[in-house]
Amino acid sequence: MELIVEKRDLKTSPNTLRLKGVLPAVVYGRKDESTPISIDRKIFEKLYKQAGESTVIKIKGLGEEKDALIQEVAVDALTGEALHADLYAIAKGQKVTVSVPFSFDGESPAVKDLGGILVKVMHDLEIEVEPKDLPHSIQVDISKLTGLDSQIKVSDLSLPASAIVSVDMDEVVAMIDVTKEEAEEAPAADITQIEISEERGKKEEEADAAAESKE
Repeated sequence: MELIVEKRDLKTSPNTLRLKGVLPAVVYGRKDESTPISIDRKIFEKLYKQAGESTVIKIKGLGEEKDALIQEVAVDALTGEALHADLYAIAKGQKVTVSVPFSFDGESPAVKDLGGILVKVMHDLEIEVEPKDLPHSIQVDISKLTGLDSQIKVSDLSLPASAIVSVDMDEVVAMIDVTKEEAEEAPAADITQIEISEERGKKEEEADAAAESKE
């Protein structure tokens, strides 16, 4: 994926650029000084939807092409439009540490046939990896969850050879939980029987009182 950028003149205010459909941004890195840039906002938003923050993109327009990650994007809370973006330039030979989202694919027989509940324990995984090996997402094949005690662990995932994982390989990514049956409701008390019992008690008390008065 490629993104064409231009150096930004700081004399022009960010709001002026936004009114023209231009996104103010900045690119920086371990070996790169912070450089103000401008990007066509619509082109950037389209690329951002595809790349997210876990896909390496190529930056053009600043001389030598640079590999970069979209580090952070400020968004207007009302319109959803991008207001500013930070791009992180990756130096040659440098590994990157990125939280890569999971893509849960397939259908679990334990859910379909046994009534189990799919529990997604983790939603992404932080890995240190060479930029060329960085995946857009990590596939989790839930069709492997065949029994009610089935689990998928980090060790079961297919990861790039250069990836270094930040968590224990025995950490659970997804599992099956057993459906809990709802407790049966206690039968409601019969109000009519209570009223009859109370009325019978009153009559017995009145009868006893009458018998005492005759004695």
